[in-house]
Amino acid sequence: MDNLRNRLFELADDKYKKFHSSLCPNTENIIGVRLPQLRQIAKEITKGDWRSFLSTSKEDYYEEVLINGLVIAYAKCDVDERLNYIKDFVPKIYNWAICDTFCNTLKFVNKNKEAVWDFIQPYLKSSKEFEIRFAVVIILNYYITEDYIDIVLETLDKVRHNGYYVKMAVAWAISMCFIKFEEKTMLYLKNNNLDDFTYNKSLQKICESLCVDKKTKALIKSMKR
Repeated sequence: MDNLRNRLFELADDKYKKFHSSLCPNTENIIGVRLPQLRQIAKEITKGDWRSFLSTSKEDYYEEVLINGLVIAYAKCDVDERLNYIKDFVPKIYNWAICDTFCNTLKFVNKNKEAVWDFIQPYLKSSKEFEIRFAVVIILNYYITEDYIDIVLETLDKVRHNGYYVKMAVAWAISMCFIKFEEKTMLYLKNNNLDDFTYNKSLQKICESLCVDKKTKALIKSMKR
C-alpha cells in the first residue's frame, strides 16, 4: 500500500491539484493525480488480488478513495459480490467528483438494470447528501431510456433533500431526460413537485445544452418560476 501512495505522489501535478481542489470544496486531501492515471492504476490492481487490496487499502487521500471505487467498478465478479462492495463504498463518498466518477464507471449496470434499480431505492430515501446523489447519478447515467423514463421522472420528483449536490444532480438528470425525451419531460415540467431552486436549475441546464434549439430554449426560459 505504501508503494501505491509513493506512486501517487510521484504522479502528482501541483497545478492540477490546485485546479481540482478548487472544484471540490472542503476536500483538503487531494494529491493531484489526473483521472486517466488513476484509471490505469485501478485496472492494474484488478489484474491481481484486488479483493485483498480492497480489504487492506488506505483511504487517507482523495485519490486512494477514488482508486478503491474504480477497482470495484473494473473488477471481474458477479452482480451480488459487486453490489456488496458498492454498498460498503457508498458511505465513503464525500464529494461530487468521487460520486460521479464512480457512478459513470459502473458499466455493469447496463446488463443488470432491474437488480441495480432495486439496489438504489434505499439511497434515494437516505438523509445523507452523497448517498442520494449516488442514486440520482446512477439514474442519469443508465436509466434515461424508453423503458424507464416514466418511472425516472416519477422518482426524481420524489427526491427530498436540501443538499446542494442533491438538487444539482436532480436538475442535471431532468435536463438529460428533456434532451432524450422532450415531450414527456415538458409535460412533467408543467406539473411537478420540485422546489423552486431545483426546478429553475433544471431549466437552466436544459438551456445550456447544445442539443436544444433556440426556439425551445426561449420557451424553457419563459417557464422560470
